[in-house]
Amino acid sequence: MFRQKIESLKEVLLRTLREQGLETPLNQKRLVEAWPEVVGPAIARYTLNTYIYNQTLYVRLSNPALRSDLSMMRGELVKKLNAVVGEQVITDIRF
Repeated sequence: MFRQKIESLKEVLLRTLREQGLETPLNQKRLVEAWPEVVGPAIARYTLNTYIYNQTLYVRLSNPALRSDLSMMRGELVKKLNAVVGEQVITDIRF
């Protein structure tokens, strides 16, 4: 009469998102929204646009000096952004 297999709501939602092909776009959106949190408000102020294409985060900045500084921190930023999302969403960042 009762079901033996009990799943948590989190498991059901994740499975449904994966089956519908919505898990990756959701993680990409979460990662883009985490950019200001990871880099801080000072750098976020100079960020004009961010988007993901082919596992690469593209960030448009208004300050060329900041662009070169962030390029040197590219690997660390990739790790921090992926850690915020909890999965590997991006492999590179281009400024």
